[in-house]
Amino acid sequence: MSERTEVLVVGAGQAGIAMSEHLTAQGIDHLVLERGRIAERWRSGRWDSLVANGPAWHDRFPSMSMDAEPDAFVPKEQVADYFVDYASMLGAPVRTGVEVTSVTKVHGSPQFLAETSAGPIECRFVVAATGPFQTPVVPSLIPATAGLCQLHSADYRNPGQLPPGGVLVVGGGASGAQIAAELRESGREVWLSLSAHDRPPRRYRGRDNVWWLGVLGKWDRTTPAEGAEHVTFAVSGAKGGHTVDFRELAATGVTLVGRTESFGDGVIGFAPDLVENIACGDADYRAFLDEADAYVESNGLDLPPALPEDRRVLPDPPCLTDPLSSLDVAAAGIGAVVWATGYRTDYGWLKVDSFDAAGRPRHQRGVADEPGVYFLGLPWLSRRGSSFIWGVWHDAKYLADQIEIQRTYLAYGSEAR
Repeated sequence: MSERTEVLVVGAGQAGIAMSEHLTAQGIDHLVLERGRIAERWRSGRWDSLVANGPAWHDRFPSMSMDAEPDAFVPKEQVADYFVDYASMLGAPVRTGVEVTSVTKVHGSPQFLAETSAGPIECRFVVAATGPFQTPVVPSLIPATAGLCQLHSADYRNPGQLPPGGVLVVGGGASGAQIAAELRESGREVWLSLSAHDRPPRRYRGRDNVWWLGVLGKWDRTTPAEGAEHVTFAVSGAKGGHTVDFRELAATGVTLVGRTESFGDGVIGFAPDLVENIACGDADYRAFLDEADAYVESNGLDLPPALPEDRRVLPDPPCLTDPLSSLDVAAAGIGAVVWATGYRTDYGWLKVDSFDAAGRPRHQRGVADEPGVYFLGLPWLSRRGSSFIWGVWHDAKYLADQIEIQRTYLAYGSEAR
């Protein structure tokens, strides 16, 4: 016989815990299943030195503060512990070590049937709270026969994990920039392959980047600029937080190269776009400062003045004035490639008609085409902040409200029976 619950939440990361809080507040019976531990991705899907990319005062849920200084960037294990403690505070009905293998609609019924490693469960509503970091994307560019150690940033832990030799890091977002810096500090020769990116300041005029995104209304933008859905975001919480400056990184000995686009006969080829990519990142940085300055002036804010070094531009390093078009792996002594190339979602377990031809969820603010199915934790689910800790909490509240609305409709007339 199947177990029954009204709402089944799949995933007990930040999305699943947020969903549990709001369902509990609505008095809605639910169960949260997690195949690993609570917030497992923070523990086992990140490198050893990772810290949160936003300060503790911001990267949290409203109902409980982080046990850290407000402006601190919290280590990954502490972030995971925060969600464990949060679930305990809620008394959230979380079951760990349970994998959901499939969810299907019961024919002729509003119910869904979930097959799990702990047995079948029937429910009326399903929330897919597995988030965006599901399947690492590793381009099939360099074959295994090339003799290089290749791993995704999800599997990178520390420099000592890699074989001797130089390292090519592919991807200039927050992950790629931090991993490249760590490898260089360990004494490795490092090449960092950059594509298009946004490059905001970590702090400006006494306020963190996340504060500026808030007051400038950028967190609440409902749609990305055209073509910017997957543009990387280069800012770092490492070592107390700092602005990512690729020229400064090059000054430490990291060689910047363009987008990695080919491999043949032991040679890696790069697109001729490095100068353009750096220039676009610089333009994004300057535009951010200009917008912040205009906001301060128009609102008469008493903030510290802008400093000359805020707009300082270091001299272009040789790797930028004379970019490499290719790199001979053997001649350069490269032993490993770290792919900081993002993730794709994997909803193979969710057997409902709510996906497009590419497997992307069809939804409106997380409400799926299939009645009774909801998505949570995805980038741009409702706004720019949707995949961030604080943003997923607000999206979960909206979805809990939508579930309660549907429960009200379904209950209509039942009192008369």
